[in-house]
Amino acid sequence: MSKFAVAVFCAGLALLAGCATSNESPPTDWSETNQVFQAQSRFTPVPAVVLTNLPSLVKINLPAVLLTNPVPLTIKTNGLAAPKTNPLAANPNPPPVISAARPVTAPVYTWTSLQRWTAEQKIGPPRLLAKSPLVTYAITSPKGVLVLAIGSREVTWNGVTVYLGFAPETIDGEVCVHGLDLQKNFAPLLCEAPVMYGTNRVIVIDPGHGGINAGTISVVDRRPEKEFTLDWARRLQPLLEQEGWHVYLTRTDDVDVALSNRVNLAESRHADLFLSLHFNSLAPDQRPVGLATFCLTPAGLPSNITRGYPDILFQSFPNNGFDTQNVQLAEALQRSLLHATGLEDRGVNRARFIGVLRGQRRPSVLIEAGFLSNPREARRIASPDFRQKLAEAVAAALK
Repeated sequence: MSKFAVAVFCAGLALLAGCATSNESPPTDWSETNQVFQAQSRFTPVPAVVLTNLPSLVKINLPAVLLTNPVPLTIKTNGLAAPKTNPLAANPNPPPVISAARPVTAPVYTWTSLQRWTAEQKIGPPRLLAKSPLVTYAITSPKGVLVLAIGSREVTWNGVTVYLGFAPETIDGEVCVHGLDLQKNFAPLLCEAPVMYGTNRVIVIDPGHGGINAGTISVVDRRPEKEFTLDWARRLQPLLEQEGWHVYLTRTDDVDVALSNRVNLAESRHADLFLSLHFNSLAPDQRPVGLATFCLTPAGLPSNITRGYPDILFQSFPNNGFDTQNVQLAEALQRSLLHATGLEDRGVNRARFIGVLRGQRRPSVLIEAGFLSNPREARRIASPDFRQKLAEAVAAALK
């Protein structure tokens, strides 16, 4: 390694030493406070160092690698780098396996040629769709079409918005995608078969808020979010039971239920799925609209929603054992709800601060089905017919 590369590498280590600690308090989930969900935060790229004497397609993100595994890396000349050990396999009590066993793939922290990856997966190569305003490509597999743009974390999968951890880049003339995005987002959608959600067919539905925790308030009639989420859950329960599901609600009336108790109920019932129901708000701003689904951010990727809370890249939770199932479930729910309601697509989002998801040992998703701070959407949410549509859309997705 040249003296310049060594100097740059050491500078990266010194930078990490200065920002490895934080005095900020741990994040709280919005379902345990009356704070409203905030707008999507723009991603600030993690500082990176390019080792100039390595192959051109190798681009190592020093904070990601060094915070996880200080053991020296083995650099392969084909553009991939892998740690000697799996930094994410530290949990001595892994969550139970719900779907069929799958081979464990070591996380890849480098940028990878999308052309090469699609060839390895035996799917169509990237096709150039447009050169402006962003350079845009499409990838086709038997399951559908994924469209991505250079410099944008937002992709569309069969028309539904999904957010990546890192924006694709062009490196030496090749379209490159971060290895973790390929493993945690591209592969589950483009290549992997839909996950089977176990044989028990047990689901826990979580009507957000309750009791003194009212949630957000409708700008139209001042009714609280907790009322609408409970009605939605009550409408959903019989629809799922007709499909053979055993359904449990975290609350059946207007009571405040601790986040830990919501998680514990799913654990005690050996639930196959957990689904938390919410409505959104950006009061006093009445302009935002649309529907979003949330699942836990995979370890090693940045969240696209932080709500001002720390986003520790390599923080891992029990629910991260279901990263593949989470994104597949979230996409199916988002698609079905958009089709049924016609709401604007705010995408499949990744977040770490949602406490009701982090401790789950099963596929788990949170839905924000429209804005109570927007007059038009608040009027729709107040309609029983609309809430029935929401219930039917969720039931359809889980068929």
